[in-house]
Amino acid sequence: ETAPAADSSSMFIDPATGKPLPFATAVTSGLSVGVPGMLMTWQRAVNRWGTFTLADDLKPAELVARRGFPVTPTLREQVRENAFRFDQFSSTSALFLPHGQLPVVGSKMRNPDLARTYATIARRGAGAFYGGAIGRDVVRTVHNLPLVPGATLVPRPGAMTLADLAGYRALFRAPTHVRYRGYDVYAMAPSSSGGTTVGEALNILSNFDLAAESRVQVLHHYLEATRLAYADRNRYVGDPGYVQVPLTQLLSPDFGRQRACLINPAHALTSPLAPGDPFAGSGGCTPQQPAGAADAYPETSTNHLVVADRYGDVASYTNTIEELGGSGIVVPGRGFLLNNELTDFDFAPPSSGLPDPNLPAGGKRPRSSMSPTIVLKHRRPVLAVGAAGGATIITTVLQTLINRIDLHMSLPAAVAAPRASQRNSASTQAEPAFIAEPTTPALEQLGQTFAVTDTSPLDPSIMIAPTIGTESALELFGHGRMLAAAEPVRRGGGAAGVVHPAP
Repeated sequence: ETAPAADSSSMFIDPATGKPLPFATAVTSGLSVGVPGMLMTWQRAVNRWGTFTLADDLKPAELVARRGFPVTPTLREQVRENAFRFDQFSSTSALFLPHGQLPVVGSKMRNPDLARTYATIARRGAGAFYGGAIGRDVVRTVHNLPLVPGATLVPRPGAMTLADLAGYRALFRAPTHVRYRGYDVYAMAPSSSGGTTVGEALNILSNFDLAAESRVQVLHHYLEATRLAYADRNRYVGDPGYVQVPLTQLLSPDFGRQRACLINPAHALTSPLAPGDPFAGSGGCTPQQPAGAADAYPETSTNHLVVADRYGDVASYTNTIEELGGSGIVVPGRGFLLNNELTDFDFAPPSSGLPDPNLPAGGKRPRSSMSPTIVLKHRRPVLAVGAAGGATIITTVLQTLINRIDLHMSLPAAVAAPRASQRNSASTQAEPAFIAEPTTPALEQLGQTFAVTDTSPLDPSIMIAPTIGTESALELFGHGRMLAAAEPVRRGGGAAGVVHPAP
């Protein structure tokens, strides 16, 4: 997604106070809605790699939307977490809160508006969205929010125009690449920070023999590597169309060694940690700069899938509307939620005075944490991983790679293992199962501190499941053999399987 052309670096500053808007206020608004890129991405991917047309690909989704599907406990829980804002918009409440109530588990949820939207796109192509009636409805909704009578929220409208939609372009960018333990690890390039942060952390960890370390030291090194990599992510990574991202330097083994030398096996570093200087050259620890910023708003949304076919083609694909429930606004008559992607921008410059690569600007892509990753050995894909979970996506993918490559866990065990996510913050977000592990007291003696996040970032009074990331993964053994793995429990569990065509 991109920011509308009229947006500026002060778009999330309240003119009445001169201070950044509260996160919840910014999310549920037209202001947070970025120019959607998903459909254009589908169209370009189908044109370049597809064996079916976009219309063929949309048909199953159209049928599901038309016929309906059973409401799961997870879906009901996700609606519950957003009910306080869904019921502010007539189009959203009609879809997700029938008769003003949460959907009943086992009942059928139908979305005929979305089915018609898919059918229109199937007939007319992506142009129906970016230059047609669907796009006009999107722009109208962003400017004239479909509030219910007596709504208690006063959300701000957005600035998107039809010209913004017509001018959207899906870009091809070369993936990031690092070498790790004899593997080639490829991931998503900026404006996503996934590839740079996972890659830098792997370069840092390559300086330690994790396979020979104790479980406590493996986890300590993992947490310290992400602490360092996040400090650099927040300082240097943004949309390369607007800022200079030192990609080569951030992903160089030399820089990884310079950052690794800051890790003390006997004690945790103190966050927020200063970013390093990737331009300093080799030799010694990287010079320290003023303290950086911690990651501010952990989102919980996003989808991820991995898939491989009989020919050896592999896709690792992450898509998102950012927050769970996006902006909370369904486009009337169209059946889909609008994103709140623009809240991935930083709302204001850091107090340190350091340059911020992720401030808003017209046409700019906000920094994301999407980390679709494909791992090769001897030029053949052996692993494909990725996750949902906002800023915790990066640490989820990294922890799974360590579990599989360094600790030699099976892929299902690597995915299911308890998680912790250190993002250059004073304490590490952790799942209850991680805190309950026997290694945690020893980590705390090293100065690591842990906290469970179990409330919504949009409303602290709303309890949410204290999970970190939801992952899908695939391991390929050659000769048509593969293993698919997904979450066994988190967010109700995922789906994984290998399809064997009938002979």
